[in-house]
Amino acid sequence: MGDNQITAVNDANISVDQGEFVAIVGSSGSGKSTLMHLLGGVDRPTSGRVLIEDKDIYKLKDDQLAVFRRRQVGLIYQFYNLIPVLDVEENITLPLELDGRQVDREAVRELAETLMLTKHMHHLPNQLSGGQQQRVAIGRALVTRPAILLADEPTGNLDTRSSNEIMELLKVSNRKYKQTVIMITHNLELAKQADRVLNIEDGKVTGGEKGVEQQ
Repeated sequence: MGDNQITAVNDANISVDQGEFVAIVGSSGSGKSTLMHLLGGVDRPTSGRVLIEDKDIYKLKDDQLAVFRRRQVGLIYQFYNLIPVLDVEENITLPLELDGRQVDREAVRELAETLMLTKHMHHLPNQLSGGQQQRVAIGRALVTRPAILLADEPTGNLDTRSSNEIMELLKVSNRKYKQTVIMITHNLELAKQADRVLNIEDGKVTGGEKGVEQQ
């Protein structure tokens, strides 16, 4: 604005292997959420490329990018963004419905078991705890079997017990469903549970050390 220019992400060059769990750690205002939006096809970069499965997603037209994002990227936010008038099952299957795809009920049932939501499938969001709502958001992100799962402060609104449960679920999705997971967080202790930890400060990405469990 005016003479003030902020470069939210500055000359970032990172690579994530298929099936890897990477945590990106940064303080408020460091550029980590902007980086996630660029990786997920939500915001367009002013320069550079974002390659997912060897495809430069920003060469796609807006409508093509929307389809790619809906099918290949799963997004989990700190605020669950559930539809209040839809029950748990309807919230989870919503991406498939919007995409005109048939719902595999057996796959949804298995996903519900993994997420410990089997008894809550016909509950509305306001009948769930914060941890349960975040599990629904994870289910919604996983139901399309995306190539990459992006989680932006997924435990930010949760207590310690619920935070640990969500971290375990992210690790399950990484290992059981072979999801590539990138988690944005300011919590270094949680980040250390990932395969690799990157740091972002003033839009620059540094580091790359292994998480505690991988050392």
